[in-house]
Amino acid sequence: QVPLVESGGGLVQAGGSLRLSCAASARTFSNSVMGWFRRARGKEREFVAAINWRVGTTFYADSGKGRFTISRDNLKNTVYLQMNSLKAADTGVYFCAGPSLELDTTDYERPEKYYYWGQGTQVIVSS
Repeated sequence: QVPLVESGGGLVQAGGSLRLSCAASARTFSNSVMGWFRRARGKEREFVAAINWRVGTTFYADSGKGRFTISRDNLKNTVYLQMNSLKAADTGVYFCAGPSLELDTTDYERPEKYYYWGQGTQVIVSS
């Protein structure tokens, strides 16, 4: 079973919205933290958002604060990333990720701390 499968990417005009979904296997969903990362062309993978469902907390990179919302449906083993007011700078491949162990809060933004990764979904924002 594929650990993580993203969907929902596409082409959108600046100012528009997209909702990304990440379907997870039960194993990859067992830990409390799930994250979203993105990689723009020519750049390193960067943190976008994370959610800890056990304590009900969410974390965002400064670039997405006030525009992005991460949520989780435990019954569906799915994590979502609602993206509003999209900008051209949001263009990239978006990945969801899950750790094999519980993470400390200070590790949420570090991609090397995540073990399971999806194949990514492309988001293109036209200006």
